[in-house]
Amino acid sequence: MEGQKNLKEKTLYDYQLDDLNKIFTYLEESPDNVNLLYQLPTGGGKTVVFSEIAKRYISQNKKKVVVLTHRIELSQQTSRMLGGFGVKNKIINSEVKELQDQDDYMCFVAMVETLNNRLQDEKIEINNIGLVIIDEAHYNSFRKLFKYFEHAVILGVTATPLSSNIKLPMKDNYQKLIVGESISSLIKKKFLAKANMYNYDVSLQGLKLGINGDYTVKSSDELYGNQSMLGKLLNAYNEISKGKKTLIFNNGINTSIYVYETFKKAGLPIRHLDNKNTASERREILQWFSETPDAILTSVSILTTGFDEPTVETIMLNRATRSLTLYFQMIGRGSRVLPNKEEFTVVDLGNNVARFGLWNAPIDWQEIFHFPDFYLENIKNDEEIEREFVYEMPPDLRAQFANSENISFDVKAEYKRVFAQGLKSKVVLENSIEQHAQICVENSEDVFDARILAKSLKEEIAYRVRLYSYCIMNNTKNYKEWLEEDYERKLRSKISKMFAEKM
Repeated sequence: MEGQKNLKEKTLYDYQLDDLNKIFTYLEESPDNVNLLYQLPTGGGKTVVFSEIAKRYISQNKKKVVVLTHRIELSQQTSRMLGGFGVKNKIINSEVKELQDQDDYMCFVAMVETLNNRLQDEKIEINNIGLVIIDEAHYNSFRKLFKYFEHAVILGVTATPLSSNIKLPMKDNYQKLIVGESISSLIKKKFLAKANMYNYDVSLQGLKLGINGDYTVKSSDELYGNQSMLGKLLNAYNEISKGKKTLIFNNGINTSIYVYETFKKAGLPIRHLDNKNTASERREILQWFSETPDAILTSVSILTTGFDEPTVETIMLNRATRSLTLYFQMIGRGSRVLPNKEEFTVVDLGNNVARFGLWNAPIDWQEIFHFPDFYLENIKNDEEIEREFVYEMPPDLRAQFANSENISFDVKAEYKRVFAQGLKSKVVLENSIEQHAQICVENSEDVFDARILAKSLKEEIAYRVRLYSYCIMNNTKNYKEWLEEDYERKLRSKISKMFAEKM
């Protein structure tokens, strides 16, 4: 919603006005201390909408408004936006110990922790509060403040009305959810960019779930920090995003540092950012990222909220998550539109698209809000995703096999056929190797060319081996790795043999 910030007089788009009117209609018909939740996708202009709500509420009700955020950058952005709507406001940050000038303001912006401390110490008491607006309301840090605002209307605003804590569903705190415009509709109306999604097949068997219901940093670092995954990421970047401004999300600081070192060694313009950077380092890195056309920034999840860099062209998910909120936030960082940017790219190396569906697919937020347990129980598990994954050769690789009309080989069907004939199961892999060797030979001048082509089949070989290991019910990591190495060795020797026969 960049355009809106630059207008002298703030105006709302039609869909924002519709939502605003729905919210006010509901508040007028409800008791004074009702709690209401409002959903609008990242990039839909939530801050714009609630700034106008604050302005209208103050003028209609002559009561004060408090806006709560959970990050200092968000407080400053929100304060500026409110100012742009002509709402004079004061930020309650760590420097503000008491409020002697509170009668000069009708609106306050506060960080959750700071306000909680002040209210607990009874240093601050804000009189005549009518409305409390909570930004990023799916975080649970806000709950502790509810008791101070029992007589006020609470309006939570979020892109994903699903609590960050499974045990504390949002429906316990909010009576109603109002759902705003959908992502696909915002794309159609040119308010959001369209995402082109690319998935790389990743085996996540090594990942472990932590107490918060998401994958642990330790197990993620082990998986994504190893050479083959770092190679896969670099390869994906070179295939899909080379030269484009790219943001890489990781689950651990160690992984992000490995990514930084791997890309740097490849001579690429990359920086790493995490929460240990000082404020001035952070500013410098983000400025570099903003000004450098082909910049790559690798980080952990600190850039999922309050970070706005519309020029991002590619988002790389170098991690798996089971958090729907995080999934939408990461992709949302690339979805801003610009005059010369109507599309962006998402590269998924964590089976996230398979787990949650496409970013712009319709989603029933009412159902998720009312029955979060049901939704969470039905998120696909990783083994299921892997079993259903279908490998498709990337177009530029397919072009290298142009002389072969058919390049497919159905492992499951072959296994059934071999099994029915009473043959040994390893015949399946032998036939697969034969077919791979055949297409390498058909598209090469000599044995050396053919071996180079064979190397490019690594992804497909891993996929075929995995399907085979499911068929024979032996799915251990070591066994599959051994099978892959054995397959590649036999493929090389098969190619040599075919060329020798040709001679």
